[in-house]
Amino acid sequence: MSGNIIRQLSGRCLELTIDNEQHGNAMSDDMACELADMLDTAAHDADLVVLRGAGADFCSGRMSMGKRSGVQPQALDRRRKTEVIFRCYDAFRATPVPVIGVVRGRAHGFGCAIAGLCDITLAASSATFQIPEMAHNILPTMVMSALIDRVPAKELAYLVYSTREIAAAAAHAYGLVSEVVPDAGLDAACDALAASMLNMPRAALVGTKEYLRSAPDMPIRGAVDYAQNLHATINSSNEMLKQKDQANKDQR
Repeated sequence: MSGNIIRQLSGRCLELTIDNEQHGNAMSDDMACELADMLDTAAHDADLVVLRGAGADFCSGRMSMGKRSGVQPQALDRRRKTEVIFRCYDAFRATPVPVIGVVRGRAHGFGCAIAGLCDITLAASSATFQIPEMAHNILPTMVMSALIDRVPAKELAYLVYSTREIAAAAAHAYGLVSEVVPDAGLDAACDALAASMLNMPRAALVGTKEYLRSAPDMPIRGAVDYAQNLHATINSSNEMLKQKDQANKDQR
C-alpha cells in the first residue's frame, strides 16, 4: 500500500483522493495499483465514486515520466511493467458504479488519461490538460488507449503531436470534460451532482454505466436491442418499483 490514495466512504459515495501533493499528485506504479484495487472493489459498498487530487493539482502525470534507467529492458519486461497502468485504466471502465472526476490544476499525462476515463468530469475553469509524452521521446499509446473512446481522432492527434497544454474550455470542446465550473464553485458543483445521482436507484446508475460501456462497440441494431432488454429488466426490478412508489407517495 502506497498510502497516497485516501479512501473515505460517505454513505453511498466513495471519495478517493490522490495525495502526493508535493509532487503535483504524480502517480507512482504502487499508487496506480492501489487506485485500481479501490475501483475494483468500489461497488461492494458504494453506488458512486468521486475522484479528486489533494491541493492545487489533479494529477501531474507519472512519477517515472522522463526517467530512464541505464539498461534498456527487453520488450516482455517492459510490457509487464506497464501492465499496472493498463489495469488502472481498465478499472475505471470495469467498475460497475459511475465515477465523477473533479479536476483542478494540472491533469497531465496519466492525469489527463484518468480525467478522461471518469464517467463524468467536472473541471475548474483554470484547470489544464496535456499529453506531454512525445516531448520526452515516449510513444503515447498508453494514454491514447485510455482516450480512444473518449476523444475524437483529430483532437487526440493534436494533443499527442503538439504536446501543448490546453485550457479547460478546450478540453470540454474535445470531449475530455463534461462541464467547466468557476474555480470557487467546483466542490459545490460536485456535491450537487453527487447528491442528485445518489437520489437515483442503484440499478439505474449501474445499468446506465453498463449501457454506456458496452453499446458503442455494438452494431446499431444490437445496441437498440440491448437498450430494450436493459430497459425492461431494470425498470421492472423491485428496486426501481420501490423507488417509484416512494416518489409517488412523496408527491401526495
